[in-house]
Amino acid sequence: MPNPSLNTDAHRRAFSPPVGSLIARMALAFLLATAQLPAAFALDNAPTSVVQELVPFSTDEGLARLARSTAKVDFPALANQFEPQSNATFCGPTSAAIVLNAVRGRAADLPRDRSRLRSEDLQYVPSNFDPTIPRFTQDNVIIKGQKTRAQVLGEPLAINGKQIQDFGYQVRQLEEMLRANGATTRLTIVDDNKVEQDIRNDLVENLKRRGNYAIVAYKRDAVGQRGGGHISPLGAYDAESDSFLVLDVNPASAGWVWMPTATLIKGMRTFDTVENRGYILVQSP
Repeated sequence: MPNPSLNTDAHRRAFSPPVGSLIARMALAFLLATAQLPAAFALDNAPTSVVQELVPFSTDEGLARLARSTAKVDFPALANQFEPQSNATFCGPTSAAIVLNAVRGRAADLPRDRSRLRSEDLQYVPSNFDPTIPRFTQDNVIIKGQKTRAQVLGEPLAINGKQIQDFGYQVRQLEEMLRANGATTRLTIVDDNKVEQDIRNDLVENLKRRGNYAIVAYKRDAVGQRGGGHISPLGAYDAESDSFLVLDVNPASAGWVWMPTATLIKGMRTFDTVENRGYILVQSP
């Protein structure tokens, strides 16, 4: 049975908020819903890790960065010669092959790689015809270097008096291999004494000069990616975002990305077997 005392005007006045108070509450709710929250509270929008700093090249922003870049003369040649690595340990040889082909172009003395042809492939090919194309490949660049293919793929070798497995290439080993293939190189190890601005200037100046290329060795998990050590060429630099375009040679793991300078340096300033990683500047002899 209803309680008649709840129907009095006095009760309604006691429990109904004034119109002005109601409007004030609605205004406050509107302000809270539309206001720009401080960074500490805007968790959905804040860059919570370096992963969100990496901008894929294929996005509108990624393409815009290349369009406005003034340090990108290397990009067309590298893109034209680009190929993905064929196995997990060949990021170094692949980067070397891409850059050497860009450096040497259509030189008359480019090597030929016959390792990809099977005997049955040549069954109907005239004996005086070579179907291979003269170019550096991630297989034939290894041949002239000191590190053997078997060692790249895990055969133990002596380092500091110990027999260890040393998959892939350390950055100094890669520089030696590039030199063995006729390139002129300059290696920079990114240790704690290397200043960020000096590294930035060095790489940017290289990317502004035709015929000069940059290869970086970095640790993936230090830049927000999954994986360990990795090697790839640089394609451009965007001053507005202070980021470098890394032409990742393993698209199965990560695509081409714009990587902030500080993030790239963090990845290079990591230890690899005997010393830190770093970068190699490459040019024709």
